[in-house]
Amino acid sequence: MELDWLLAPPLPDAVPRQRLLYRRLREAILSGRLPAGTRLPASRSLAASLGIARNTVLFAYEQLAAEGCLDAGRQGTCVARLPVRTAVLFGDAAAFGPRQLSARAADMLGSLPAREAEALPFSLGVHDYGAFPFRAWRACLERAWREVNWRQLGYARDGGDPALREALAGHLTSVRGLPVDAGQVVVTSGAQAALDLCARLLADQGETVWVENPGYIAARAAFGLAGLRVYDVAVDAEGLAPTERDWHEHRPRLVMATPSHQYPTGRVMSLARRLDLIARAQQAGAWIVEDDYDSEFRRGGPAPPALFGLRPDAPVVYLGTFSKTLYPGLRLGYAVLPRHVAADFARAAAMATRAGQGVEQRALADFILRGHYAAHLRRMRARYAARQEALRSALVAAFGERVELSGGEAGLHLVLWLPDAVPDVEAARRAAALGLGVRALSGFSRPPLACNGLVLGYGNLEERAVAEAVGRLAVAVRAA
Repeated sequence: MELDWLLAPPLPDAVPRQRLLYRRLREAILSGRLPAGTRLPASRSLAASLGIARNTVLFAYEQLAAEGCLDAGRQGTCVARLPVRTAVLFGDAAAFGPRQLSARAADMLGSLPAREAEALPFSLGVHDYGAFPFRAWRACLERAWREVNWRQLGYARDGGDPALREALAGHLTSVRGLPVDAGQVVVTSGAQAALDLCARLLADQGETVWVENPGYIAARAAFGLAGLRVYDVAVDAEGLAPTERDWHEHRPRLVMATPSHQYPTGRVMSLARRLDLIARAQQAGAWIVEDDYDSEFRRGGPAPPALFGLRPDAPVVYLGTFSKTLYPGLRLGYAVLPRHVAADFARAAAMATRAGQGVEQRALADFILRGHYAAHLRRMRARYAARQEALRSALVAAFGERVELSGGEAGLHLVLWLPDAVPDVEAARRAAALGLGVRALSGFSRPPLACNGLVLGYGNLEERAVAEAVGRLAVAVRAA
């Protein structure tokens, strides 16, 4: 039998001959080029004809025999009889075309904006890494590693490290006014992981989840991938604004809301709207997923009360993250749940995610308990307030006193509303050409709602660079 083609060019770079021989024999068997019952040459004979070591042939034969592709017996080495139609199917694989992602995944990818290669002026979700308290954080990490044991190196306990749960409960009680204990806190791998857990553990496939329109695109992705029916509810000047028709015709199982600082418009939900949302959710048998987005960087007085603490029987899950307050690569966030479901949620979450980061969790608990976290928030709150003030002044100087801005009560971005004659997509495209990372507000909304504005992140924008960046922005808007 002529088998010279087994090592014929082209030969892949850096692939050992024994792996190459094995792969080409396997492909030939699965495609039917070497049909069942074909007797292969003896190892010495094949090695001599190919000009390779006998051990190379032995490796390939033994590996294929272990996989069931070859039968080795007294009569020699023969191609095994594969399951029904296996060889035919492999041989005709090209006729079926490449397999694609699920429709849910394709829909998610179609709605996501392209990621920027680098942080640009006005990029969203980028904060001031230069002000991070490296020394204090490094000391907490070193202490955590000195005290590490098998628990920190294994999977995290149900709900997360007990020390971090205690620290978070104390922080939320003292700073945010939430009446919670450690047993109600579930540590997650960031806010996105918490959304995914809520989608899978609080609702069943096919049930309806309400999301804000315009709203957080990644939340739509988490809910859609969990098999929920995503329904858009418009946002007005007071936040999420469901109508009677929404409640009656699109009864929700989950309601996603960012009441303290609506993303991306920055609107704050009124107290009356909050109380009404809780009451209607109770009547509908729905859960409210409250993302307390950027409430740590509140300006102009204390943060409004969270939905979670307004009523003791409120069906609310409160979410938080350290991605903006510390750094996103930490991948730690948390969910706070009512007492009657907290333990079950923690156990189910542990089975669903098998979380780790035990050392980082212990270090973060230490960081909070030593007061480093609260001190860092105070410093950053003042720094970001100064940057926002500089940005507002520059925008007024560039666009006039009647320029319409929103979103300044908290967070790290502003919305510059545009007149209808200036399409925000075109303005964002021209701004990108000038090296700016602005985002079109319409990209956060779904039909029939139409929004027209630019979302301007200022977390990474030094005050001295604001005027020049706004000058480029003005050029882009006028060109659009």
